[in-house]
Amino acid sequence: MVENRPWLTFVRHLIVIVGAVIIAFPVWMTFVASTHDQVTMLQSPVPLLPGTHLIENYRDVLLEGYKSRPGTVPLYVTLTNSLIMALGVAIGKILISIISAFAIVYFRFPLRMTFFWMIFVTLMLPVEVRIVPTYGVVARLGMLNSYSGLIIPVIASATATFLFRQFFLSVPDELTEAARVDGASPMRFFWDILLPMSRTSIAALFVIQFIYGWNQYLWPLLITTQESFYTIVMNVSRQANVVDATPSWNLLMAMAMLAMLPPVLVVMFMQRLFVRGLVETEK
Repeated sequence: MVENRPWLTFVRHLIVIVGAVIIAFPVWMTFVASTHDQVTMLQSPVPLLPGTHLIENYRDVLLEGYKSRPGTVPLYVTLTNSLIMALGVAIGKILISIISAFAIVYFRFPLRMTFFWMIFVTLMLPVEVRIVPTYGVVARLGMLNSYSGLIIPVIASATATFLFRQFFLSVPDELTEAARVDGASPMRFFWDILLPMSRTSIAALFVIQFIYGWNQYLWPLLITTQESFYTIVMNVSRQANVVDATPSWNLLMAMAMLAMLPPVLVVMFMQRLFVRGLVETEK
């Protein structure tokens, strides 16, 4: 039972407000820095309120990149690359995982559970562990500096396969029998019944996998040498770690703000389905 005391309500609200301020303050400072010029950002104290260079800074990084730095590309190029990679990873993982889980749950074939546990064991092998042999395979196939090289090696997901399998196991057997009695083929049952029921799970996995693909750094760094295939995370890191020079903090912060925008928009637009997909257990 929750006690209804005014001082307790005040403490709860105070904790929430303090937590929100702690989380939002770095984002606010990033935005403020992106609205000033470089001279202001190198002076002390650091400004706490927005400046007058907002449009200029964002236009420069979007259309020209890091201007004076050699090897830089406009930010819209890296944003496009990151968007293609994130969408490819999210959609590819969902497609492969849901088909794998469907086969494991609804088809009877030799070594069915062995295949499932072989998929499950790959959870213990993160990208960093298998990155060298994966790079060798991708290089032999001529997929370096390509979108297929960015997406395909990270497209399989044991976690998504496991989650879809668990969801399919919760579907009542009576529903499967009714579809069979009505003459529905396996793919008809999958397309007309399972897929609509999996809508919230697909939405939740799409949000998670989109952010995973968007934040990829090590794999794109390894297989791309052409600047036209750099991702936004790589671009921000390259400009922050310059040698024998001071980073242009105002432009760098503008890049960071733009890099945060797509994942935030995805979460905001899919928030309702995302939450339902995470909390719903009984279908």
